[in-house]
Amino acid sequence: MKWVVTKNNKPLEIKNIPELSIRDFRQDIIALAKQKMRVVSFFGLRKDNAVTIYCVMADDETSRLFVASSKLNLNTTYDSISQSVPAFSMFEREFYEEFGILPENHPWLKPVRYSAGRFDKSAKIEEYPFFTMDGEEIHQVAVGPVHAGIIEPGHFRFMCCGENICHLEIQLGYQHRDIESLILKRNDFNKKKFNMHLAESIAGDTSIGHALAYAGAVEALSNCVVSRRAESIRAIALELERIGIHIGDLGAISNDIGYLMGNAVFGATRTLAINSMLAICGSRFGRGLIKVGGVAFDIDTELMKSLSKTFRKIDHDVTLMGETMLSQATVLSRLETTGIVDKHTASEIGMAGLSARASGYSIDVRADHPFGIYKYYPIYKTSIDNGDVFARTYLRYVEIGNSIKFIFEQFDNLPENNTPLLNATGEFAGDSFVVSLVEGWRGEIAHCAITDADGNLIRYKIKDPSFNNWFALALAVRNNGISDFPLCNKSFNLSYCGFDL
Repeated sequence: MKWVVTKNNKPLEIKNIPELSIRDFRQDIIALAKQKMRVVSFFGLRKDNAVTIYCVMADDETSRLFVASSKLNLNTTYDSISQSVPAFSMFEREFYEEFGILPENHPWLKPVRYSAGRFDKSAKIEEYPFFTMDGEEIHQVAVGPVHAGIIEPGHFRFMCCGENICHLEIQLGYQHRDIESLILKRNDFNKKKFNMHLAESIAGDTSIGHALAYAGAVEALSNCVVSRRAESIRAIALELERIGIHIGDLGAISNDIGYLMGNAVFGATRTLAINSMLAICGSRFGRGLIKVGGVAFDIDTELMKSLSKTFRKIDHDVTLMGETMLSQATVLSRLETTGIVDKHTASEIGMAGLSARASGYSIDVRADHPFGIYKYYPIYKTSIDNGDVFARTYLRYVEIGNSIKFIFEQFDNLPENNTPLLNATGEFAGDSFVVSLVEGWRGEIAHCAITDADGNLIRYKIKDPSFNNWFALALAVRNNGISDFPLCNKSFNLSYCGFDL
């Protein structure tokens, strides 16, 4: 097998990425999947009338990434990989929508986003080919794309028999920000003009996660070494983002089951977490903290003391409320055995992050492909086999405590503040390819960047973990009552805008 091996945030020269025939490319992918490797990214780069497909496969046990490519002419076809490796289904659908190169015998070849750059401009979102079922007792329930709450647009089409969900199809693609193209247009690497504010906006609740992935890619291409103190502050912010969102999710889950005490306590505690981020950088969502080369704000001794006091209170309140809530029979009756995704299914469809770990599929970039300060302060993965709403709820509770412990570990070992918080970038590598992976609070964030001979970005590919997990939600609600859908949905808490790039 000729695939080149690399690691997280380690650039490759394009000439070293093997270009295989599409037949060998497909067979190799299937062989790697049989060796328990998983797909990280699969995307195309067009030049004239040909498209080069790049595939990145992860060997999580050895922290290695395998990369290869294949070139296809437009208006050609290839044998679908998804037939043998279901985790490729959404990647191939996206690839087909963008370039029109048909993956023959794909099991579910439907539009993904209806983006402006799609090959088939005649395809309309209102003509989406929904799956239908026949039967006297079958009825459809349509929800969205406009919702009662202040959330982004998405359409949910339920096939129900009475109150029981037989099938759910989720249609996204209602917003077109064209983030990947904007990053290409608004960046000038050689003049060292970066687009961090755009990276922070990929998914608004994951500002730190996507900013770190973008910064990691740029720093790798420019041979920029970030100081240990800046790396530590970055990790503190990433874990604080995780804490804030997980606490908010515990409150939302409490609300959906009518456990109002939990909703009130977790809501108030979340405020403590996001206000801590505000104290660090002036934004509750961490905007402006991450910069290419380091961070824009320090954590001095006084701030550290104040934050430590707040984090001890957060830890105490979450522990007390969590133990109380998760010991209530009425709570457990709603959470346990609701919305199950088993380990085999999680692995087959390529689930990511906390939702995957709650199904016993234990993957975590911080441990499997460590970046930044995680290379020196390892994270130990936690997983549960249940795969139900309870597991996704309980794992949030556990991860909040683990993240607080990690932050205190960083406070105890924060390097001296005489090291620079922001280092300059070097010359940008030409004809290069880099994969930047970050474990956001939802799961694996993957940014892939390709430069031309002059060091200019010519392709920037983004994958938010929601891309992996929306289909998992659709599977989770099968054979559940339709009234359980809001609870299942909250237990995943997926991003519309992270999907509709």
